[in-house]
Amino acid sequence: MRTIQGPAIFLAQFVQQHAPYNTLDGLARWAADLGYIAVQLPTWTPEIFDLERAAHSATYCDELRGQLAAHGLVISELSTHLQGQLVAVHPAYDLLMDGFAPAPLRGRPAERRQWAVRQLELAARASQNLGLSAHATFSGALAWPYFYPWPQRPAGLVEEAFAELARCWRPILEAFGEAGVDLCFELHPGEDLHDGVTFERFLGAVADHPRACILFDPSHLLLQHMDPVRFLDHYHMRVRAFHVKDAEYEPNGRSGVYGGYQSWIDRAGRFRTPGAGKVDFACIFSRLAQYDYPGWAVLEWEDPLESATEGARKGAKFIRDQIVQVTDRAFDDFAASEGDSVRNRRILGL
Repeated sequence: MRTIQGPAIFLAQFVQQHAPYNTLDGLARWAADLGYIAVQLPTWTPEIFDLERAAHSATYCDELRGQLAAHGLVISELSTHLQGQLVAVHPAYDLLMDGFAPAPLRGRPAERRQWAVRQLELAARASQNLGLSAHATFSGALAWPYFYPWPQRPAGLVEEAFAELARCWRPILEAFGEAGVDLCFELHPGEDLHDGVTFERFLGAVADHPRACILFDPSHLLLQHMDPVRFLDHYHMRVRAFHVKDAEYEPNGRSGVYGGYQSWIDRAGRFRTPGAGKVDFACIFSRLAQYDYPGWAVLEWEDPLESATEGARKGAKFIRDQIVQVTDRAFDDFAASEGDSVRNRRILGL
């Protein structure tokens, strides 16, 4: 077993247009002051990270690591959540997804997808140059408009969607394989990979590619009424990234898991700052330690009630307090006795 690394913080929700949140140096100083020791970097914010340079310049990567080290920080992972979303887009979402692409590519879905694929390939090389072992992303979605089976889905629709999703991602998985980096899909409603069954479908379609892994975020499982702890029992061998985000679900007589088109604050299910929701993090951190999880515990803040700065402040302490410092010996070693095959047979009466 090994002790989970952390606390780390995903910076995507904290980038703003004013100091200290508008530069990497400012964000790094702020995160370090809160007690974080690593940052997960979004790759679509050029004001804090240049993906193209990181993929092609070892010097830039060295400078970036040095800049963060000056604050006592390292990089946990890079993230291409927005670019990954564009690898596979159903036409119903074209206009909405265009906002994630550069302006010249909007309204040109084929070219937008090519750009997204290249972004992921750059991320593989950048992760390698930075000495990272895992990368965070979304799968995109072709079948999501049909997640509820009414009207009845025609036979073969889901299978064709996952076959195409695999065709989109296979060359990207190969790029990550060549870079020696695990590609971790955050299982998330709105993505074709949103639970264990859909992840299994994808694994089958990509021939169990060894780099196809999971970013484990228990909040998305709880809001689907899944058991995040039992999820780890099933899929821990593929979990290579971890977002620490809480959630709560309060049953009522007006709306349910689909939300009724309401804003997050009014939903029965909503995200919370770690410790304010209903995710059993004590058990989750214990399971991850038991299963020898090799990565980081990364705060992701998405609370519709509490401020971002307060959520970040609380998150660092919460993660630190939850991390299990694994033991290097058994608790009953004091009662151990030497054994050999002859003595063992005598003990058994043989």
